[in-house]
Amino acid sequence: MNKPRLYSGMQPSADSLQVGNYIGALMQWRELQQSYEAFFSVVDLHALTQPNDPAELREKTRRTAAQYIAAGIEPSKSTLYVQSHVPAHAELAWVLSTVTGFGEAGRMTQFKDKSQRYGSDATSVGLFTYPVLMAADILLYQTDIVPVGDDQKQHVELTRDLAERFNARFGTTFQVPMPVIQQDTARIYDLQNPTAKMSKSAESDAGVLWLLDDPAVSAKKIMRAVTDSDGTVRYDRENKPGVSNLLVIFAALTGRQIPAIEDEFAGRGYGDFKKALAEVVTEEFGPVRARALEMLDDPAELDRVLAVNAAKAAEVADATLADVYDKVGLLRRV
Repeated sequence: MNKPRLYSGMQPSADSLQVGNYIGALMQWRELQQSYEAFFSVVDLHALTQPNDPAELREKTRRTAAQYIAAGIEPSKSTLYVQSHVPAHAELAWVLSTVTGFGEAGRMTQFKDKSQRYGSDATSVGLFTYPVLMAADILLYQTDIVPVGDDQKQHVELTRDLAERFNARFGTTFQVPMPVIQQDTARIYDLQNPTAKMSKSAESDAGVLWLLDDPAVSAKKIMRAVTDSDGTVRYDRENKPGVSNLLVIFAALTGRQIPAIEDEFAGRGYGDFKKALAEVVTEEFGPVRARALEMLDDPAELDRVLAVNAAKAAEVADATLADVYDKVGLLRRV
């Protein structure tokens, strides 16, 4: 029997992914690829909505792909490719933009937030149509589920609306996907500001655990992580955000339940707890870091793997796009 399909992607917006990406996305993807026909993309076209140095964007794209693979996204099991290597993404986005209302695109929360922050003159049309390209990413592969964080749920809901609208207007064409939202307990916060989500764009590097950090650097960041004066290793998101954040990281990387970790460190200080967490992070990230750096030392082989996977993705995507072009009445080239 054919497996149900899954699509997800991540922008190449930093030299290294961080622990939030690893726990919130990569660990989930690694498990899901066992039971789904999975398509994972480095969404470099989306990255163009922010200013980039061209050479740096190419390097970040390779580095992101290498970290996908090093973290367990296996190109032999999943289709892992670079978004721009499959032109159907941009082509379908144009068709979908013609069935997207200006008002509904303007109501997307992320666009409203960013356009208010930067002003209309500094906000590109690409940022406005970002959710339509995301819809194309998903619908090209007749996707059944889309694992996303809360911040992307609205975009998947738009994708569902566009699929249903297109199907109603032109006949059944797209699978209507379902979002799979990560659990709130898996959300990772900044080590120095544990009320803010850990982010590649954090104001201070001290609050971010990067996958490619030297283990000694990661350990130092953990030992300096903000906690509180209570001294008790206990989960309480409201009153003990720093300790709670560290507990979530510990639990996610070890597969243990938070109450069991609390029991282990009952009566012990934060120093012991942080030291143990630093060892957990080193043990988990060490092999990932080594494998990613090994692949980056051989960019030609990494590019070959990505090209093979892009061809696999294009085979599926082009079939969907051809059907869409027929449905909307575009004349086939002979």
